Amino acid sequence: MVIEVVSFRESTFKEIMDVLYRSLEDYSLQEGLRRTMANLVPAPYRVLANWSYIARLAEEIRGVKEEVIRNIDYYIDITIKNVKAYARGEGFYARTREDVYRIIDSILEDHKRRMIIVKAKSMVTEELKLREYLIEKGHEVYETDLGELLIQLLGDKPMHAIGPAIHIPKERAVMLTSKLGIKLARDAGHEDIVRGVREFLREKFVKADVGISGANAVAADTGSIVLVENEGNIRLSTSLPPVHIAVTGIEKIMPTLDYAIKQAIVQSGYAGLYPPTYLTVISGPSSTADIEFHRVYGAHGPHKFYLILYDGGRRMAVEHPYLWEQLLCIKCGRCQGECPIWELTANNWGGNVYGGPMGLAWTAIVEDKVKASHLALLCLECGLCKEVCPMKIDMPRIAHILKRELWQS
Repeated sequence: MVIEVVSFRESTFKEIMDVLYRSLEDYSLQEGLRRTMANLVPAPYRVLANWSYIARLAEEIRGVKEEVIRNIDYYIDITIKNVKAYARGEGFYARTREDVYRIIDSILEDHKRRMIIVKAKSMVTEELKLREYLIEKGHEVYETDLGELLIQLLGDKPMHAIGPAIHIPKERAVMLTSKLGIKLARDAGHEDIVRGVREFLREKFVKADVGISGANAVAADTGSIVLVENEGNIRLSTSLPPVHIAVTGIEKIMPTLDYAIKQAIVQSGYAGLYPPTYLTVISGPSSTADIEFHRVYGAHGPHKFYLILYDGGRRMAVEHPYLWEQLLCIKCGRCQGECPIWELTANNWGGNVYGGPMGLAWTAIVEDKVKASHLALLCLECGLCKEVCPMKIDMPRIAHILKRELWQS
């Protein structure tokens, strides 16, 4: 199967360039990126120098992910079956955004009231505009990742796969958190901002009816999900509310739990955030077997667990001659930090969700190949993204083919 070749559209390219010119003239964005780059780029190098086994794990994971992609229908099926068999939850396959909405509506419909929902950071839910949808339905929804909460307050999109608010200077973060009633001095430090947000969200965690997360990896053999984080918000979002819903792309499936954990380790390492503060395995709702070793589900944590495996163009990409390789991506964001174009624009060079080198193919897969092809015209094909990618995805080649198809059409 080949995705339709597109033609050059001057209006599309002009729209892209207008966004990029505005990015270059945005002082706050440029200052935020300038401060961030000094910390972002060196971090993975330090991690890989200290823990060389992470690079070896990356090579292993690449081969395993290729196997899963070649047999994706089998792995979707077995994962959904094992969520029920071993994780005592319910698994779903959602082909479209509307399918996800329908499934979540069906989960929430019994309550028939305004619900408090706490969300962990998830690029897939950004694709789905899930927070916006739930708010429109009348629910009270809070992003709990600090960066994602700032993005919610700003009404913007994430500017990096791991650090969504890396473009926001701390002075602007102070102004944004004031919208929540958090009172901070104008010259408040990073620690003050974190403390203020912690105090604000604590009440939301305790009162939440539903917690929504993504997944860094999914284990087909057990139906478990693996989550990696540093803030602790994911653990609170997935353990305090009585209902936990995990939404993730089908490409996150790994054959076994050990490979799923390895993938999460590789993502953390190549993001420069290793060792991760928290590495969580969730295999269904909470349970106890303390009385006569009789296992009862619904203890201190959630009593319901749901996993939604989202397609959104991924299944089509499996059979595409070159876009399939982007499905190997573990979204560590390292390619973004190394890219000379992204360094100046962040995710403004990209589609509605994904930006930078990884954003070219992801935008073609989940959004619009026309836009992706025009974005590719700005790629320098310098090769830095492939050099640092843990999966060695040939993003320069993808950009080159997108350009060639555009001009040959």
